[in-house]
Amino acid sequence: MDHIVTLDGGQEAALQVVADNFVASHKGDVMKALKEMIVLNGHLQEQLDATAGELKYPASLIKRR
Repeated sequence: MDHIVTLDGGQEAALQVVADNFVASHKGDVMKALKEMIVLNGHLQEQLDATAGELKYPASLIKRR
């Protein structure tokens, strides 16, 4: 991990609300929500890498829906 982010109490509370809503959108299934987040992050990482000209997570490794 390259960078560690420290949150204050208000930021942590806001993040918790977003996380709770994200899990709720997956009918309370935390594992399903986590898997979806991994896929979403993979897509974003792929876009960032392509922009930087360095593809760390090839499209062939990321299953698109």
